[in-house]
Amino acid sequence: MTDTQRTERTKTNAQKAAQIVGAVFLLVGILGFIPGITTNYGSLGVAGHGSEALLLGVFQVSVLHNIVHLLFGVAGLLTSRTPGQGRNFLLYGGVIYLVLWLYGLFVGHDSAANFVPLNSADNWLHLILGLGMIALALTLQRGRATTAAPRR
Repeated sequence: MTDTQRTERTKTNAQKAAQIVGAVFLLVGILGFIPGITTNYGSLGVAGHGSEALLLGVFQVSVLHNIVHLLFGVAGLLTSRTPGQGRNFLLYGGVIYLVLWLYGLFVGHDSAANFVPLNSADNWLHLILGLGMIALALTLQRGRATTAAPRR
């Protein structure tokens, strides 16, 4: 009887983080379309500051906002396949969220330019997400986690 060789797949910690962040964004995008989890669901607008729907009763959302979360989630899952792409998703995604935070600070909440839409809770969340994603990209870039395939 011959032993089956063990094959090892390694995934960097940055890849795992990108996968987790992507999954969370997918979940948030889906939750934004569920009445009850999203309050004022009847006033969910396609885009713009007029949408009064609030995810978890706190974060202002619209159809566009939810779709952006879904797309960001898919990007996280797809880029988690390679170490470089996973790290880049975290790094550049974090930069995008910091830019969105700045945008939310400078654009009035009732302005037509607030097309996503964003409220104060969104702004704080974008700051935390941006800093967190960048920190993950920078601190996890070298770490590896090893999982071995089962022996047969």
